Amino acid sequence: MRIKLDENLPASAGGVLVAFGHDVDTVEGEGLVGAPDGEVVAAASAADRLLITLDRGMGDVRRYPPGHHLGVIVLRLDSPSAASARRAIDSLASTHDLEPLVGCVVIFQRGLLRIRRP
Repeated sequence: MRIKLDENLPASAGGVLVAFGHDVDTVEGEGLVGAPDGEVVAAASAADRLLITLDRGMGDVRRYPPGHHLGVIVLRLDSPSAASARRAIDSLASTHDLEPLVGCVVIFQRGLLRIRRP
């Protein structure tokens, strides 16, 4: 799966996804640090990448309706640390196939997925 990590996730989280066979790019690597959320979602979709973020606003289905982008996964962490983000991404990648999430808005919290489909 092709994935883009938002700027609010540690770069080391990309290594976790690569270990599961995913192709990972970052908002920082594309020069989009500080860009508006809509621009980040559009850039991820234009690059055929599922976006993973901590930004709860990107989980708003009124602003980012399912089916109008390649997909957004919002991680809700118990703590804001880099280690907590890596653990959440490891849990997500090891327990869920990401392909069926294309086009969806997903909230991932404590191992559970809430999925809004197109």
